Amino acid sequence: MTTDQPTPKPRLWTEAGFIADEWVHAEDAGALAGENRRIILPLAAWLTLDAETRRRAADRLGVLVAPGEALDPLVPYLDELPLVALAFPAFNDGRSFSKAELLRRRHGYRGTVRATGEVLIDQIPHMLRTGFDAFEVVNPTALARLESGRRGGLPLHYQPTARPAPATGSFAWRRKAG
Repeated sequence: MTTDQPTPKPRLWTEAGFIADEWVHAEDAGALAGENRRIILPLAAWLTLDAETRRRAADRLGVLVAPGEALDPLVPYLDELPLVALAFPAFNDGRSFSKAELLRRRHGYRGTVRATGEVLIDQIPHMLRTGFDAFEVVNPTALARLESGRRGGLPLHYQPTARPAPATGSFAWRRKAG
């Protein structure tokens, strides 16, 4: 017997802790009409917007990129986008890690990179290192750990990332022979 429990509303976490979320997800450009809300549109919907609509709503318009979607259509517009949300539809789909790294290092994106979907506590330290800075969290374990100030992670890292590692620790591939 299964019970249909509603999916909990995501809570937005940053390194400063939980914060109020100014952004809402919408399916199409109709959400831009009326209220002056900050809207996250799926990439396909965002691509249908004309240049004037994008320009008028630039400060309140973000885009959601699914793992199978390319970043290439966004690259010319990254300077105008305050937020790029990268989806994690399943905990074992890590393609959005690569997209965050590409946004930060290859494309020099300085806006907010947000993780949405299956954001697990074990992934957050690596998400931070690859360029994410905001997280929509619904997982009960992740919520409890973040509320208690325990985000976990390992003190040593072997792979280079968009975010420099702290001065403590070391990298095996940078070690010098004794």
